[in-house]
Amino acid sequence: MTVFAILATVVMQAQTEIIDYEIPPIPDNEFTIDARLNTRGEIRVGGFDPEIEEEGKSPKAQFIMGQYRINLGYKRSDWFEMRLSPQFSGIWGQAGGTLSLAEGWFSMRHNKTGLFAKIGRQVLEYDDERILGYDDWTMTAPTHDVLKFGFEGYGHKVHALLAYNQNSDNVSAGTSYYAGGIQPYKTMQALWYHYTTPKSIFEISLLGMNVGMQSLKSEKPDKTFYQQLFGTYMVLSPSIVRLEGAFYYQLGKEEHGIPLNAYMGSAKLKVTPNDIYNLYVGYDYMSGDKYFAVPAGGNLGMVYHDVIRGFCPIFGSHHEFYGAMDFFYVDSYVGGFTPGLQNLYTGGSVSPVKGLNINAAYHFFAIATNLEKLKKPLGHEIELSLNYSFAKFVRVGAGYSYMRGAETMEKLQHVSDNRQLHWGWVMLSVTPTIFTHAWNDKKKQ
Repeated sequence: MTVFAILATVVMQAQTEIIDYEIPPIPDNEFTIDARLNTRGEIRVGGFDPEIEEEGKSPKAQFIMGQYRINLGYKRSDWFEMRLSPQFSGIWGQAGGTLSLAEGWFSMRHNKTGLFAKIGRQVLEYDDERILGYDDWTMTAPTHDVLKFGFEGYGHKVHALLAYNQNSDNVSAGTSYYAGGIQPYKTMQALWYHYTTPKSIFEISLLGMNVGMQSLKSEKPDKTFYQQLFGTYMVLSPSIVRLEGAFYYQLGKEEHGIPLNAYMGSAKLKVTPNDIYNLYVGYDYMSGDKYFAVPAGGNLGMVYHDVIRGFCPIFGSHHEFYGAMDFFYVDSYVGGFTPGLQNLYTGGSVSPVKGLNINAAYHFFAIATNLEKLKKPLGHEIELSLNYSFAKFVRVGAGYSYMRGAETMEKLQHVSDNRQLHWGWVMLSVTPTIFTHAWNDKKKQ
C-alpha cells in the first residue's frame, strides 16, 4: 500500500507541474515592426562585351548597392494576418533608385478545415525555388500580385494561384501588359500539390502552370500567347543522405507566337554527416535551340524556327542554381539565343565555429545543343563564400568567384577576350525587430 501511495503522490505532483507549465494562450492581437537593410559592394573584372576593350574602356566595375525595407505585420489570433513592406533599392550615388512596395497582403485561415486564402503582393516560394522562387540577391525583391488559396493539413498541401497584370498607362488599351511591371507575365494560373510522409523521409510535389504573355508580334500587338509548364519535384532524405530530383516540361507559345517544346531535369545528392559540414554533387540540364530564333516578322536572327526548344525558368531563383556570377538565366546569351545549359557541379560547406559558415563550389558549364563551328563546353567556375553572424540580426558575408571561359562562352556571352572573369563581393545584412506588442481584446460589459 505504501508503494501505491507514493506512486499516487508522484502522479498528482506531475499533473500539478503540467498544469503550472501550460502553454500560454495565443493573444488576440499582435503587431510587429522589423527592418531589413542589405548593403553589398561588388568588384567585377570581365563579363562585358569585348567591344568595350576595343574602344579603350576597361572591362572593370566597382559599385555598392543597397536594399532598405520596413516590415509592418499584424496578426489576429491564429486566423488573420497582414503585412506591408515598403522598400527602397538602388546603387549608391544613383540619382533615382527604386521606391516600391515589396509586400502588401492579408491572409485568412480556417484552422479546423485547413482552408486558407491570401491576396495581394507576396512572395512565391515553392519546393527548391527553381521554378517559383524568391531570388532576392538582385535587391529588387521579385514579388507577385496574386490571389493564393487552398488547403493544408495531414501531410497534404494544395495551392491555387491566380494573377492578372496590366500597366497603368495602358488603362485605355484594354488588356495590354508589356515589360516594365514587377513580373514579365500578363496572366498566370497555377496549381501546386505537395505530399510529405509523417517523418518527412519522402516528399513529392506536382506543379501545373498556365502563363499568358503579351504578344511581341507587330501585326498582333494586343494578342496574348499562352505557355504551359508541368512537372514534379521529389525528395528522399533517409538518415544523413538527401536526394533531390525534378523534371519540368514546357509547351504552348512564346511571346512571338512560336510553339514551345522544351524541358529541364535536375538531380542532386547531398550528404550531411553532422552539423559541422556537408558535401553535395548535382547536375542540371536545360534544353536549347540550335539557331537564333526568328519570329514571323523576321530581323532577330538567322534561321526561322517553327518550334522553340530552349527552356525558360522565368520565375525561379536562378542565382542559387546556375553559378554565382549570373551568366545564365539572369543575364542572357547574345541576342536572346537559347542553346540550353548543362551544369555539372559539386561543393560543400563547413561551420568550424558557431555563427560561421564557409562554402565552396565548382561548376562545369556547357550548352545543351550541337552548334556549327562551336564546341559545347562554356567554361569552369569556382566559388568561395563565407557568412558570419555577429548577433541574431547582424550578419556579414563575402565571396569570390573565378571563371575560365571557353571559346563558346566568348562567342555567346558578353565576356572579355582573355576569358578570365573575376567577381568579388562583401555584404552586410541587418534584420532587427524594432517593436512588438501583443494584447487581448477587452471583454464586453
